[in-house]
Amino acid sequence: MSLEPEKPALSRGKLRFAGIVAVAVATVVVVTGIISRKEADARLNEWTEKQAVPVVAVATPDTRGQHGALVLPGRLEAYTQAQIFARASGYIKEWKADIGTPVKAGQLLAVIDAPDLDQQYVQAQADLASAKANAQLSKATLERGKSLINSEWISKQDFDQRQADYGNKLGLVNSAQANLDRLRVLEQYKNITAPFDGLVTARATDVGSLITAGGGGSPLFIVSEVNKLRVYVNVPQNYVPQVKIGTKAQLSAPEYPGKTFPATVEASAQAVDVASGTTRMQLVVDNSSGKLMTGAYVNVRLTLVAPDVGVNVPASALIFDKDGLRVATVDANNRVVLKQVTIARDLGKQIEIASGLNADDRVITSPPDGISSGDQVRIASQISPLGGAPTASAGPPKPKG
Repeated sequence: MSLEPEKPALSRGKLRFAGIVAVAVATVVVVTGIISRKEADARLNEWTEKQAVPVVAVATPDTRGQHGALVLPGRLEAYTQAQIFARASGYIKEWKADIGTPVKAGQLLAVIDAPDLDQQYVQAQADLASAKANAQLSKATLERGKSLINSEWISKQDFDQRQADYGNKLGLVNSAQANLDRLRVLEQYKNITAPFDGLVTARATDVGSLITAGGGGSPLFIVSEVNKLRVYVNVPQNYVPQVKIGTKAQLSAPEYPGKTFPATVEASAQAVDVASGTTRMQLVVDNSSGKLMTGAYVNVRLTLVAPDVGVNVPASALIFDKDGLRVATVDANNRVVLKQVTIARDLGKQIEIASGLNADDRVITSPPDGISSGDQVRIASQISPLGGAPTASAGPPKPKG
């Protein structure tokens, strides 16, 4: 029987070496994975800590003086307006001008029928004639007394009485003449006329209406000069120094959308109303076109005087809380410094700061809620102009492997 040759057996040394190599490879793989994971965790922790520090946009204040505008409600009134009442009692006989009628100075508006006044005038004429006759008789008596006093036909006392009587009669003549002149003037008031060129804006009487002399009740007519109108506005006290005489304004009326009318500040009350804290100012506007109406409401846009230098920040930079009005700035160490400020003017999107802020301060344009002095912040990649937005941050790092 034949025997097969035996296979050579692996040495124990080779097996041991292979095992050591396998263990080493496994160890390297495990260690590499652990290190990679730790590095990823470290990067994630660093990113998380950075995200906990808010990113803010900052800007230096705008120091240019800016023209502001103040928009206030106003009321149009006639530059000159006359409320016309009757000076003679009677009844309206006829009227000549209705509302909306242009009139000239001296033009007849209405006629009053005044029978009582007419009778008083006739009586005054008779009283004057009687007084003149009595004075003439007294004068003749005095003249005769002068010729008799020298011959002593009358006494000195009789002559003095004649002289005094003549003086009394002259006084009665003057009184009767004055009364007649007064009634003659009242007779002229039976014709009601326009005091100046203008427009009849109201008529409160009609034919047959009883008219009482004096200013009681409603006026018979109102005549307004409308070629030039007054505009009255109440300016808040802190803006009064910037609204000077001659300041230009633009008026806008709701009945003319998109159209403006130029006006000029003409006068100021130079006093503050205690109830409203405002000063009443008067503007004048040309209305030769006749488009604007007396008594109408308008918006008045006043152009404010620009200062030579201003410290202006966005309105979004203001913080108002229990500690008052503040602005958040960033120091050299990127830490927040809250500064108390006061406002000079509200320019809409921009606020002019009166005090509390320097021109070289870095202002946070939109401070996050709950920000406090000393908080660490991150500045956006570049200092943006006023109102700029912070640069968007990247997402969290992804672990390797």
